[in-house]
Amino acid sequence: MTLDHFREHCLSLKGTTEQLPFDENTLVFKVMGKMFALCNMMTFEFCNLKCYPEKAIMLREEFTEVNPAWHMNKKHWNSVSFMGDLSDQQIEQWVKDSYNLVVKNMPKKLREQL
Repeated sequence: MTLDHFREHCLSLKGTTEQLPFDENTLVFKVMGKMFALCNMMTFEFCNLKCYPEKAIMLREEFTEVNPAWHMNKKHWNSVSFMGDLSDQQIEQWVKDSYNLVVKNMPKKLREQL
């Protein structure tokens, strides 16, 4: 997966914006102002994705590329390495899962605006 591919996939999801709220290297993707993915543009070795707590643990046990997210709530966020054997399609699906989780937890009014 390349940074361009990752960006294009994230931005293809309805209502997604990208920002640099933390520093000039950390690219954050949000839907309706809520973060669902982030990555370092300079190193681009992994991304952080939101996940249901039970699924987060399962993915960490099954895939060596998935770990608790650094600097994030480790109960709800995973770091997914781009340096392993995961396919682009698998990472894309987890990005969609993260996006859908964030959308699902939005107030009804925001979901309707989306």
